[in-house]
Amino acid sequence: MDWKTIRKTAKPGEPAPNLIDYAAARASFSWEAARAELERLPGTGLNIAYEATDRHVYAGRGEIVALIWLGKNGERQTFTYAELARLSNRFANLLERLGIGKGDRVCALAGRIPELYATALGTLKAGAVFCPLFSAFGPEPVRIRLSKSQARVLVTTKALYERKVRHQRDDLPDLAQVLLTDGDGLVEPGVSSFHALLAEESDHRSPPRTLPEDMALLHFTSGTTGAPKGAIHVHDAVVAHRLTGRLALDLRPADIYWCTADPGWVTGVSYGIVAPLVNGATMVVDEAEFDARRWYAILEQERVNVWYTAPTAIRMLMKAGAEAARWHDLSALRFAASVGEPLNPEGVLWGRDVLSQPFHDTWWQTETGAIMIANYRSQAIRPGSMGQPLPGVEAAIIRRRPDGGIDRLSPGEEGELALRAGWPSMFRGYLNDEERYRRCFADGWYLSGDLATQDTDGYFWFVGRSDDVIKTSGHMVGPFEVENVLMEHLAVAEAGMIGKPDAFAGQIVKAFVALKPGYTASDALRKELLGFARTRLGPAVAPRELEFVADLPKTRSGKIMRRLLRARELGLPPGDLSTLENDETKED
Repeated sequence: MDWKTIRKTAKPGEPAPNLIDYAAARASFSWEAARAELERLPGTGLNIAYEATDRHVYAGRGEIVALIWLGKNGERQTFTYAELARLSNRFANLLERLGIGKGDRVCALAGRIPELYATALGTLKAGAVFCPLFSAFGPEPVRIRLSKSQARVLVTTKALYERKVRHQRDDLPDLAQVLLTDGDGLVEPGVSSFHALLAEESDHRSPPRTLPEDMALLHFTSGTTGAPKGAIHVHDAVVAHRLTGRLALDLRPADIYWCTADPGWVTGVSYGIVAPLVNGATMVVDEAEFDARRWYAILEQERVNVWYTAPTAIRMLMKAGAEAARWHDLSALRFAASVGEPLNPEGVLWGRDVLSQPFHDTWWQTETGAIMIANYRSQAIRPGSMGQPLPGVEAAIIRRRPDGGIDRLSPGEEGELALRAGWPSMFRGYLNDEERYRRCFADGWYLSGDLATQDTDGYFWFVGRSDDVIKTSGHMVGPFEVENVLMEHLAVAEAGMIGKPDAFAGQIVKAFVALKPGYTASDALRKELLGFARTRLGPAVAPRELEFVADLPKTRSGKIMRRLLRARELGLPPGDLSTLENDETKED
């Protein structure tokens, strides 16, 4: 078989792909027709949580299992669509009793626990805005996000609250109520038991009163300058969630589906909650962290049909060896896909050879809200390619002009990946930062900041990011948070951050530090700084490596030139980095 192209052969008895004829689907597609497939609320209303739960209940599918929860200590719980509808009704009623109304932000700082799913859906039913926080963040990133979102309610565990929030409550004047999922023993003002309050609420609730353009989700994503950006998404995004789940992930009712993404990130919400539920699937949620043998056992025992995971996890499975997979019956697996960072060709081929399922890479961003480009079950895979755009999505490779316009490039030319604006899950703004949002668009196109090429057959190929944000193990990390925390240490004068290539994480965070007078570089100080950052930021964000330098390269306006730090990492002669090229026009 030609390694450049893989076409999956269907097993006997497998259903036909949801997207049978890609060209015909693109030619006939309209977003209005996709919207018409949803259950609209009275008038012109639309609500993500209603589409995810109540619609199935009213259609007679309430007893279908919606969620299989696997606890890290061997627990197994199931929740039907009717049960999820009732739990989310209760949480929506609780929010209303707490005075939380339309547009108010409700944050969740928790791992993969059942309460998180009731929180997300109930928040949306109440007309409030759901904002997930990554539970491995340190206290400082948590405080920044709670403050910027002006969160009124936080749902979390007792341990996470005490370690990351409690000592910062005075800095969070908007945070009126903390609900602890396991906190019956903690009594203090503004802190209550999630379950005790939920038990007092009714299962019943009138249909939500939200409109398609009402704010529904707030996802924070890092930037190269300034604090993290809060990307705003609306209820109309559910149109794209449903469509992409069906076409890009081949989901259908009664499928057993497993998305391994953490619910603190956009993938864990868009494809770990919304897309499977609106498509009527049964989603598997595993509380435990990665373990190759556990994962294979879940795929086998739960008879998973569709699996959505990350390249980092795929590389870890590859490292564990093919033998770990061969002892398990994975015959139920119909489709496997990848998300979070580019998937190298070896991962695609390994999936085909070991799992009998090639991994289908997908591309999207926090700002796009849903999958935009994908390798489809019905189409040939080109290993290493991002795939082709979804029906309803127009993508192009462009070059920005000095006058603010854009030029579309020809196949084979490298440029910035852009999308024609207007799809339903496109973000509607950055919270309190209209100017930054405006800069993301030109001539009616969303500018992704990713460099790519397009071949003559319409497949897109990722080249790299055009800014300094890095992805490490699928998590977005921006320099601002890392550098600021390092500079809080008494020994640090300046700090710069880059992504260093890594075989398993894709990239790891590497920091460059210039010390204040009176401090001397040493292994002991390096370990102290790494530990300091890890405590403040959490292991997912903190630097894994740290190098001392005499000075950091800067533009004439004082901005750190991280591209020169990357160049040094790639092998430029050592020395004082301030002597390297200082080209302000390229950096600013």
